[in-house]
Amino acid sequence: MPQIILTPAQRKDKRADAHHLDPVVMIGGDGLTPAVVKETDAALKSHGLIKVRVLGDDREAREAMFAQLCDELNAAPIQHIGKLLVLWRPIPEKAKVEREHAMPGPRVVKIVKFSKSGNGRPQINKVKVMGNERVTQGGEIKRVKKRAVSTSVKKRVAD
Repeated sequence: MPQIILTPAQRKDKRADAHHLDPVVMIGGDGLTPAVVKETDAALKSHGLIKVRVLGDDREAREAMFAQLCDELNAAPIQHIGKLLVLWRPIPEKAKVEREHAMPGPRVVKIVKFSKSGNGRPQINKVKVMGNERVTQGGEIKRVKKRAVSTSVKKRVAD
């Protein structure tokens, strides 16, 4: 796969964003193994912009690794400074799961009621709240009422 081409201004912005990052992937003495490529791909999927530390001293080998990583992972080369390589690839959007019904599922809510005197322990109750229920400020559970389909007073007067 070809690597992403960025303009110098875009590359400068990415370098500024990567300044505070710590290396996520380290390439050891074995070089660029399939496991390292797989781990770099996973880091790019989750973070988008990553730093890679290469522990070898050979500059040409680091440059070759940098180019190979960018080509294999379809990433943009941002910076190669010393033993650090900075790569960027846009984070893929996660597919949103459509549910059959619009109501949220049941959830467990913790209701805390403090004692009236203030000296006693608070009562803690864990309650299961269904999708069509809500917890009031007093700690009671109320079922949501369906709204009546009516127009506002202003709209009725205008008609």
